[in-house]
Amino acid sequence: MPDLIGTKTRDLLERGLSRFRGGQAYALRAAESAKLGFQPPMQLIVDRAEGDFVYDLEGREIIDFQNGWATNPLGNCHPEILEVVQAAQKRYGFHWEHPLRVPVAEAIAATMPEGALPRFSFEVSGTEAVESAVHAALCHTGRRTIIAFASSFHGEGLGTKLISAYNSDNYVGLEAWSGGVIRAPFPHSSVLPPGLNHAQYQDYCLWYLEQYIPKHVMAADNIAAVLIEPALAEGGNWIPDPTFLQEIRGICDRQDWLMIADEVLTGVGRTGRFWAVEHAGITPDLMVVGKHLSGGIEAFAGFAARDDILGNNPKATGGSTFAGTPAGCAAALKTLEIIERDDVLSHAQRLANIAEVSMADWAARYDIVSEVRGLGLLLGVGFGQDEETGVLLARSVRDEMLKRGVWALCDFEPQVRLYPALTMSPEVLKAGLAGMEEAIAAVSSSGPTVGDYPAMPNGNVGF
Repeated sequence: MPDLIGTKTRDLLERGLSRFRGGQAYALRAAESAKLGFQPPMQLIVDRAEGDFVYDLEGREIIDFQNGWATNPLGNCHPEILEVVQAAQKRYGFHWEHPLRVPVAEAIAATMPEGALPRFSFEVSGTEAVESAVHAALCHTGRRTIIAFASSFHGEGLGTKLISAYNSDNYVGLEAWSGGVIRAPFPHSSVLPPGLNHAQYQDYCLWYLEQYIPKHVMAADNIAAVLIEPALAEGGNWIPDPTFLQEIRGICDRQDWLMIADEVLTGVGRTGRFWAVEHAGITPDLMVVGKHLSGGIEAFAGFAARDDILGNNPKATGGSTFAGTPAGCAAALKTLEIIERDDVLSHAQRLANIAEVSMADWAARYDIVSEVRGLGLLLGVGFGQDEETGVLLARSVRDEMLKRGVWALCDFEPQVRLYPALTMSPEVLKAGLAGMEEAIAAVSSSGPTVGDYPAMPNGNVGF
């Protein structure tokens, strides 16, 4: 297999090492990987993006499962979205007082479960939208505490770093600021306590939320809301049983807590339904949205809420200079139009069925694969039992995928995450999954012995 990093890419990456945050870390991480017998982290730079593909500086065509961190629901550089964004920029430039805000708010409200969240607050990114939604919940209830979940990721702003529990390093230096946040366990199968199966651990998580926290951590009447991703996204595409969300909705109702769903990554068709909470048949009190609504062209995010929460809550300020730009609103309107016009969700579900068939036996066939997870086109493959080794295995698989012309995400996680465009060609999806399986086989055959990687307790889950 060829080395994907060509001369143009390598030269530009090396120039950036002395300029960018964390530039000194790459060489150290590469050395750590090599010492353990794994490939160093591989990188690429996108020179051009179109439809299902990206092209690097050397001109190589690469199947795009990275998808701009799940931001391009209709593929890269969709021509219709580009057209309306450019038209809005040409006509309005940037002004707050433009006429697209009302129709886009109406269009988003029409997608909400049971039409129950009719008001919208415009924000620039998912990070700001989460912070604004949390502030709205605190101000509406007059309470001072919020519950979030372990392994969750809600953004990289000051507030969202305090809220997220992606890992313990995510809020290093901010510990003294996090007094208003309580973190509850999330029932994903890689952290099962000894002696518990997955169903028992879910019961424990629910008991901890409703019984332990109010009695031993914080009085229930000082808790404003529970913030949850319907499926952990950056945390590894972990998919809870629908009963987990249903029980949380019930706990919030009994305890008089608001429920905030962070659908920045899971929303707008990613999981096969327009909103991931629809799989559980629940309606949150506030819903944070972003990513997919931008159409992959212009920043657009915000949160929807019940009328009583956002209709008259003057202390809950939000927004910023570039929240709800004309171009962002135009992109969101066109994205919603295309999804409905072209029945994109049906196509996405057909793609999900292909992925299910292709990936279902990977955990049984390859010893390094611990778990395969999927809900719609929210796809994840876990590696190893030990997290440190799993990270190295996942990165090695991702690198082998790149050599075969397939681009996916793993960051520094023991899993590879896949976010195909909802409109991807079935043939391209099959080719990409075949490339991933080849990569898994290559790492499996060249890596440590089978005995080093025992199977996960839950085996193959998802779909």
